[in-house]
Amino acid sequence: MKVWPGQAYPLGATYDGAGTNFAVFSEAAERIELCLLHEDGSETAVELRESDGFVRRAYLPGVMPGQRYGFRVHGPYAPERGQRCNSAKLLLDPYAKAVSGDIDWDEAVYGYHFDAPERRNDLDSAPHTAASVVVNPYFDWADDRPPRTDYHRTVLYEAHVKGLTMLHPELPDDLRGTYAALAHPAVIAHLAELGVTALELMPVHQFVTDNRLADAGLVNYWGYNTIGFFAPHNAYASWGDRGQQVLEFKHAVRALHQAGIEVILDVVYNHTAEGNHLGPTLSFRGLDNASYYRLADDPRYYMDTTGTGNSLLMRSPHVLQLIMDSLRYWVTEMHVDGFRFDLAATLARQFHEVDRLSSFFDLVQQDPVVSQVKLIAEPWDVGEGGYQVGNFPPLWTEWNGRYRDTVRDLWRGEPRTLAEFGSRLTGSSDLYQDDGRRPLASINFVTCHDGFTLNDLVSYDHKHNEANGEGNQDGESYNRSWNCGAEGETDDEEVLALRRRQRRNFIATLMLSQGVPMLSHGDEFGRTQKGNNNAYCQDSELSWVHWPEQGPSSGASGSSGSADPFCDFVRTMVWLRRDHPVFRRRRFFHGRPMEGTHDELSDIAWFTHEGEEMAQRDWQAAQARSLTVFLNGNAISEPGPQGERITDDSFLLLVNAHREALDFVIPVNHGREWEVIVDTAQEEPYTAGSGHKVQAGETVTVTDRGMVVLQRPL
Repeated sequence: MKVWPGQAYPLGATYDGAGTNFAVFSEAAERIELCLLHEDGSETAVELRESDGFVRRAYLPGVMPGQRYGFRVHGPYAPERGQRCNSAKLLLDPYAKAVSGDIDWDEAVYGYHFDAPERRNDLDSAPHTAASVVVNPYFDWADDRPPRTDYHRTVLYEAHVKGLTMLHPELPDDLRGTYAALAHPAVIAHLAELGVTALELMPVHQFVTDNRLADAGLVNYWGYNTIGFFAPHNAYASWGDRGQQVLEFKHAVRALHQAGIEVILDVVYNHTAEGNHLGPTLSFRGLDNASYYRLADDPRYYMDTTGTGNSLLMRSPHVLQLIMDSLRYWVTEMHVDGFRFDLAATLARQFHEVDRLSSFFDLVQQDPVVSQVKLIAEPWDVGEGGYQVGNFPPLWTEWNGRYRDTVRDLWRGEPRTLAEFGSRLTGSSDLYQDDGRRPLASINFVTCHDGFTLNDLVSYDHKHNEANGEGNQDGESYNRSWNCGAEGETDDEEVLALRRRQRRNFIATLMLSQGVPMLSHGDEFGRTQKGNNNAYCQDSELSWVHWPEQGPSSGASGSSGSADPFCDFVRTMVWLRRDHPVFRRRRFFHGRPMEGTHDELSDIAWFTHEGEEMAQRDWQAAQARSLTVFLNGNAISEPGPQGERITDDSFLLLVNAHREALDFVIPVNHGREWEVIVDTAQEEPYTAGSGHKVQAGETVTVTDRGMVVLQRPL
């Protein structure tokens, strides 16, 4: 076999049409062998003799896409010094663009013996582990262009590749649960008609089901257990796992882009699937344990701010390079439009505390590729001082956990929530205004993959996670949920009607709040997990979206083409937001009239249900659970894309979270005549022109735990 010196950059396996360049970093290694794997289980070892800056490299003419490979690292095995090299372990390439096969959790994939953890294990792991794959980087993107949807026009839809598509009635069996299913016209049509502009995919980086779950007959369904930061997860591929998964993923992105839908990836750069000191040796640990991981004072053990056993070493230049190279790859080669960073506070722990001035943020800020896409932080981790909502740099948006908690509290009737509800409804200026950010820094959500579905949020007071096999001890016990009078399934129509109304309240609140709304897949269909609020290990119909057999949706704004009235309501609210810029302002409200206009009304005003302007005592009253919000469409301060003035209709939001119906007096001097366009007490959504008219000074009855929206044309 011919072996040429090769290049030290880019890292990984790079095919150029005539052969493949291999490059891998390890400061700990004394010698590294590239192992080309054959179908009969044999392998050809090629020593990587060339080295620059601890990057070993070689170019092999004739090595084509589809070739499986791995590395064997010869070096010190001294856990007491943080070194865990072992040439008996076939290691995945950290830069592998595709991964073939899976891990069977034989004792051979561990660096120690089960019955003697202090004794080195020299069993060959190759028959029991996955392999890296050389991929063909060439793909006909045609005229693909990223939609580049502005944040103020964005509606996020968090979804799981398999969970979203596995039960879709219009998909062929061989496509269900795959990347190709995301590209199917039936799936894309539903997203487009719902008004979704960005599909936020739960992890699609190659991930691992750990041995504990495997032994219990469960899987890591969510995927927050990454082992390959460049490789699309092979289990979601219908075309094969010898590099075809890369082409299939690109095909899905191209199809979604053609429909104007962005693709955002949920990425897990805070830890890897190798776990703690008792975890397997799959890749990073065997290459250079101390360079990749945060080690404890006793280097046999790992610092863990993620709750998963390890944390990546964010002050290591090689870890930072890995992350930035991965992000750029997914943008430039896979054409994705942004990232949601799981447990992002860990990425800011350059040393111990969370530091918004850490090197990671500096690198992202100056990167000409990564800085231009959507960057969404999950602004917390499980370490000390890890809750960082509102504290990320100005380039970032954040999952606003305080929005979720406050909106849930108001609608379930908690006291003293009205003042904070007002802040969350208007973009959370208390969290984002001081550092120059805008309302669009707030990713608003009521439900997500983690916790109850929207249906379960209004159906269960308590979690029911028995299926997870942990004695119902896993998952959050404090969910801010309310079952509306009966725990779980019930035939009580009064309870069921209240639950449907509460779901409409949550969706209406979400879509009429300033910031960026995020829906959770299947909530538009009333998806339930039977009270399981931690379905991370449930790859079954418990977690999958159950689509209506008659077809999920059809039609456009305000249409009623769905078999599910609630899906119609969700679509109506999304399109109401889309059509009216007063609900998606790019700047915070000022609480005063807009300068340079003849309109003497403030851009926003707050009233009691009696039509009087809210006083401080009204906000602070323990039992205050109602208010009227005036949104002035003639006082939008930000200009349009060409500098033009933006104007819109004005709206009144009548919010009643009390247990009894209230008569709301329509404020005087803020418009003579209004039209009811939304009433969450109605099972069918209103559409423009179908609501009744009401005059200033008259009353509108808002049902108990209900919301009414009125519109006044400009």
